[in-house]
Amino acid sequence: MAPTKIKLTELEALGQAAECLRTLAHPHRLRMVQMLLQGDYTVGELAEACEIPSPMASEHLRLMQRCGFLSSEKDGRSVYYKVVEPHLKNILGCIESRFGVEPVVR
Repeated sequence: MAPTKIKLTELEALGQAAECLRTLAHPHRLRMVQMLLQGDYTVGELAEACEIPSPMASEHLRLMQRCGFLSSEKDGRSVYYKVVEPHLKNILGCIESRFGVEPVVR
């Protein structure tokens, strides 16, 4: 019986994936991505939803931007963030189906 040929991703690419997953592996960042998959939000809006100060939210957003997950666009004095990595929807879908989604009541 011939051995089955398995498909493997290059280790360098897996290293990049691990780095990006480490970036996502934070509850505030996951919440921000959850929100940004549903619309564009400012730092202040994201900070409020995560119950953290705006400078801390900015740092989380900067890390996710550096990984290529998000982009930002200035509109007057406000900066709006949005998801640009299409695979984030699938990643969050897996997380939500495993851990559940609670409706946010404001």
